[in-house]
Amino acid sequence: MLKIILPTMMLLPTALLSPLKFMWANITTHSLLIATLSLQWLAPSYHPYKNLTQWTGTDQTSSALLVLSCWLLPLMILASQNHLHHEPPTRKRIFATTLITVQPFIILAFSTTELMMFYISFEATLIPTLILITRWGNQPERLSAGIYLLFYTLISSLPLLVAILFMQSQTGTLHLPTLKLTPYPLSPTPVNHWSTLLLNTALLMAFMVKAPLYGLHLWLPKAHVEAPIAGSMLLAALLLKLGGYGIMRITCLTSPPPNNLLHYSFITLALWGALMTSSICLRQVDLKALIAYSSVSHMGLVVAACMIQTHWSFSGAMILMISHGLTSSMLFCLANTNYERTHSRTLLLAQGLQPLLPLMAIWWLLANLTNMALPPTTNLMAELSIMVALFNWSSTTILLTGTATLLTASYTLFMLTTTQRGTLSPYITTLQSSTTREHLLMTLHLLPMLLLILKPELISGPLS
Repeated sequence: MLKIILPTMMLLPTALLSPLKFMWANITTHSLLIATLSLQWLAPSYHPYKNLTQWTGTDQTSSALLVLSCWLLPLMILASQNHLHHEPPTRKRIFATTLITVQPFIILAFSTTELMMFYISFEATLIPTLILITRWGNQPERLSAGIYLLFYTLISSLPLLVAILFMQSQTGTLHLPTLKLTPYPLSPTPVNHWSTLLLNTALLMAFMVKAPLYGLHLWLPKAHVEAPIAGSMLLAALLLKLGGYGIMRITCLTSPPPNNLLHYSFITLALWGALMTSSICLRQVDLKALIAYSSVSHMGLVVAACMIQTHWSFSGAMILMISHGLTSSMLFCLANTNYERTHSRTLLLAQGLQPLLPLMAIWWLLANLTNMALPPTTNLMAELSIMVALFNWSSTTILLTGTATLLTASYTLFMLTTTQRGTLSPYITTLQSSTTREHLLMTLHLLPMLLLILKPELISGPLS
């Protein structure tokens, strides 16, 4: 674990002390080496925990998410270079430092085996994200978006802290492998029904806000729309997965739905939310808001899958989180390339770009096809696993999941045809052609997605 965390920490002095001419090259190369080194976590093991130390350890649930977080750091650095081009040198260094600071916290959150440590690193990721949005966002509304993010996270996190402390006093430990030795330590009994129900709600609510669950999602489109490209990639690909990962860890300690009525409300909201947010996407005029709402829709399926607690559903949720992390990050990068050229996020003002940027149109097509879960992508495998698991649990869920899938395909095609086809806006006279850096960025997003099609068991979590 230290052989990844220490080089990540050493990225800070690299960013601060490198000559400005070589700063981007140095930190990108260094972080790519760390990403390559982190691939060893995907090696299969017969032991439940690998690399186990007193506080940290990787298992099949966390290893894929850890590799994803290491993989995305160089991509975020690559994507940010153009919009920082005119900034003074000091601000470039501060931006790189802020971006790198999030990484050790995310690695700790995914690898820790102790709930309090998880809580601290889970909360610590908020501060650099907030700085990224409120300092490097595009519009003055970024302050409002930052306040939404801060207060949604804090209001939901305080009950989580109280619940963790209460759990410590009740069970005597917060060590996850130890807690799992007792089957369902947080199950309600006739004696302590209400206290356990409140405890479960408090434990899950912080992660539901982060995931986000429909109804608690209002901060997400605001934050995405106002964030710089690195902030959007960080939010979509990693921080949302932190919520999903937290739900996975906590639901393992609670009893499944027949004995736990709390989970029914979460499943209902998640599936209804997937339907509603997909419908919202169909009438969006803002490209980044459309991609943000599609994230809520996909994470709704993940939340519903985690709630029913079967092997198939956990496996589907795991694959969907990884696939969606790469797909949505790629879509945000593509939206950013359009924004840097047209200076507008409005779909109607940036339509018909295929004749001007033909190679970008290929990336748009591939990203949209993976987003709508076309065979043989891992997105399809994940959605099918989740839909089958939910159908097996209750056959009426097929109506909601089926309609959500149909709407997903509709808004994805709407996004593709609007950005690439149609008449070119009259105010677009000249456009900068696409650069090698952008093509490299798209390749590094798409390559893992295509390779995972060949061996999806690397990311399928508990089933593998």
